[in-house]
Parts: sequence; C-alpha cells; structure tokens
Amino acid sequence: MQKIMIIEDDPVIRDELALLLENEGYAPLTVTDFSDIPEQAKSSRPALILLDIGLPGKDGFRLCADLRKTVRIPIIFVTSRDSSLDEIRALGLGGDDYITKPYHIPVLMSRIKAVLRRSGGAAEPDVTEALGLRVDMAKGIAQTESGKAELTRNELQILACLMRRPGEIVSRADLIETLWENRIYIDDNTISYDISGIFVGPHGAADYSDGIRCRRGRISCGCGNGRRGGCDSSDCLARDCGRYTAF
Repeated sequence: MQKIMIIEDDPVIRDELALLLENEGYAPLTVTDFSDIPEQAKSSRPALILLDIGLPGKDGFRLCADLRKTVRIPIIFVTSRDSSLDEIRALGLGGDDYITKPYHIPVLMSRIKAVLRRSGGAAEPDVTEALGLRVDMAKGIAQTESGKAELTRNELQILACLMRRPGEIVSRADLIETLWENRIYIDDNTISYDISGIFVGPHGAADYSDGIRCRRGRISCGCGNGRRGGCDSSDCLARDCGRYTAF
C-alpha cells in the first residue's frame, strides 16, 4: 500500500483528505507536528506528499525547498491560493503539480495517480549501495574504495537501477522506463550515450565497471559485428549491446 503524506494544518481538510486516500487504497500519513517536516518525510518515505501553502511556521514554499534538499519525493501543492504567480513559484521550487481548493475529488485523485505513475509509484532512495559501489544522487557522485567520480543524473540513475537488481539482466527498455516516463521522447542514441558515458567517460579514480557487464546472446550486438550469441569486440561494453547486468 502506497503511503501519502498530508501536510495540512486545517484538521477538517486533513481528515477529509485522509479518508479520501484511504478509500482509494492508499495509506495516509497525517502531519500534526510542523516543526521538522523534512526529517519526518525522510524517515517515513512516503510515495507522495500533499502540501498546503498556508502553514504554521514555515510556509509551503519554504517547506518544498527544504524537502527538495533532503528527499526525492513527488510533491503536489493543494492550496486555496489560486494566483498564477503562486503556481509558477510552487512549480519552480520543485512541486510536481498544483491543485487549488475547493478541489473536485475525481480530478484530485486523477492528478495523484498521474504523479505517482510518472514517479514510478514510490520514492527512490538518495543513496544506493551494492557491489562495493555507492551512488549518491543528491551529491551526483559514484564512489568505490578506489575513489569517486562525478556522473550525470542519467548515468547515476542507470547505475542505481542496475545495483538494485544484482544478477538480473536489465534490458534497454527497462533502463528507458527508469529514466523517463514516455518512450516517445527517447531514441537509441540517447540511452547509448549515457551507457557509454558510464564506462568510457572521464571518471577519475573510481573504477566500478568490473561489476557491470553487457550480456550478449539473443540480441544483435551494438558494436558493429551484428552477431548473435557473442561478440569479440573489446569495446562492446562501451558501445552498448542493449542488455546489462550487475554482478
């Protein structure tokens, strides 16, 4: 059951949202202590946050900025403030959607489902560790015992995806789904470029490629040989064969 955090100071609206979410099959997490919300979100790891703007202490804008520094959780603003400037500011600070009160329940639920669908339905961890490798999304680095390297956001996400599925074959399509919601915006060159950047880019002292292999066999290799069942090219891994696995 996916958890959704409700950050709303009006108890009537808060309870109403909690009941609506529960009826839709979600697990609502209602916030009543507004003193350290980022830490609460970090510890409870909800799949989504519903955030009001007019809150005691820090307003929703400042909270959104603070949350974005500590967690990577989708945020939907649910507020009575209907100014276009407020909406632009909210989205600019990292909000994923903006809904004004009074809201229509079917529309609210549809927007919640859409944001969850785009985000993969759950919050990804900021740090992933496996195979002697540590990937820190917030800092933008991959680190091993031999050193660390700065990678692009896409490269980090690809590494983290492989690390979360050790020993499994991960297809190009799986990686595309991890990086983007809609494949229509992606071409083979884009994903190939990111894969190539991981293995042959200037990664300083970090050496992590020994833990990740390109699995050849049932698909045509991308190195130019075009053979099924294997490839002798030394740079086949960097050229992207289409299926990858972490050992």
